[in-house]
Amino acid sequence: MGDVKKYLETLSDEDRALVERVYDRARSVIPDLTEGTSYGMPCLKYDGRALISVMVTKNHIGVYPYSGSVITICAKELEGFRTTKGSVSFTAEKPLPDAAIDALVTARRDLVDAMTC
Repeated sequence: MGDVKKYLETLSDEDRALVERVYDRARSVIPDLTEGTSYGMPCLKYDGRALISVMVTKNHIGVYPYSGSVITICAKELEGFRTTKGSVSFTAEKPLPDAAIDALVTARRDLVDAMTC
């Protein structure tokens, strides 16, 4: 699929704004993130590992933190949102709050840091 910037260029204005907001928020929490691809999805990377991907699907926008543990760790912040073992879904009508994005990004970063110790 390509990196984040290329993916954003393929989206409608409305979808782009929703997806870009999550990526921008992630970058504000961890400024030195890089763009890349993991499991065929554009993502932001931290310390060379996939941190988060945000993709438009038919009925929602999916956030993929590359670890089911992250979803469990952030359960309180994700209350009211549909979650699976490895993703969170949101819509334009019910966007993911900044606190939830912050929690997802921070939890994934902490897991990556624990892997590299």
